[in-house]
Amino acid sequence: QVQLVESGGGLVQPGGSLRLSCAASGTIVSFYSMAWYRRAPGKQRELVAAIFSGDGINYADSVKGRFTISRDSTKNTVYLQMNSLKPEDTAVYYCNGHRFPLNYWGQGTQVTVSL
Repeated sequence: QVQLVESGGGLVQPGGSLRLSCAASGTIVSFYSMAWYRRAPGKQRELVAAIFSGDGINYADSVKGRFTISRDSTKNTVYLQMNSLKPEDTAVYYCNGHRFPLNYWGQGTQVTVSL
C-alpha cells in the first residue's frame, strides 16, 4: 500500500522559510512524477511545483525564484524548500505522486504565513 506523508508545515512570518517533506512508503519516488499542490481558503487547488520521473522540473509562476522542489531517492522523500514566504502562500500543501494510471495523495500540511 502506497502512503505519502507530509511534514514541515507551520506558522512563519512573511519573508521566512519552511521546508516541507513528503516521505513515501510502498513505492519508490524516483519512478513517479512527484508534485506539491496547495489549496488556499476559498480557492481551488493549484499546482505549486512538480519534478518528473526524468528529473524535469516545473513551477507555478507565483513561486518561481522562491520555492525549490527536490527529490532524495536514498530517503524516498520529496522536498519543497520555500523561501521569501508571503501571506498569499498560506494554504494546505499536498504531496502528489503519479505514474499512469496510479495517482496518490498525502493528507496535507498547513502552512500559515502571518505576523
